[in-house]
Amino acid sequence: MARTVSAAFRRAVQARETDEAFLLLLTLTHPSLPAPIRVVNDGVDHVIGALTYQSFPFQLTLPPDSEDIAPRATLEICNVDRQIVTALRSVTGEPISVELTLVMASSPTVVEAGPFSFRLRDSTYDAMTVSGTLAYEDILNQPYPPHIMTPATAPGLF
Repeated sequence: MARTVSAAFRRAVQARETDEAFLLLLTLTHPSLPAPIRVVNDGVDHVIGALTYQSFPFQLTLPPDSEDIAPRATLEICNVDRQIVTALRSVTGEPISVELTLVMASSPTVVEAGPFSFRLRDSTYDAMTVSGTLAYEDILNQPYPPHIMTPATAPGLF
């Protein structure tokens, strides 16, 4: 699938050396959180539009390219601040939604890739890191059609 990126991004990616920094913006949301948690994998905070992304070290491990299994990425976030652990402990019901976006530091308002939407599943934490699996919504195992034909829902059939 073709992806449209800016000419500046293409030049920076294809260059032998570049001064450009590529930023991953991560947004964690859930109805029980008072506000979304926005972090960036850089040494400084970034204000993009009206949104502030906190400097927070994290690592994203992409899934292998395999036809046999559903793609799942692994996310590890530094646990120094304890903000993420507090959010994990307060969440009930559905999993945390995670949105990932790639931008360049020189033009942070131009989205080069994304936003990619995931659900944070199987999260664990210790004194140093919070880790979890990022999975797409499992639409392949949803029943189709979603409705069951019963005398109550479709009386004309019976």
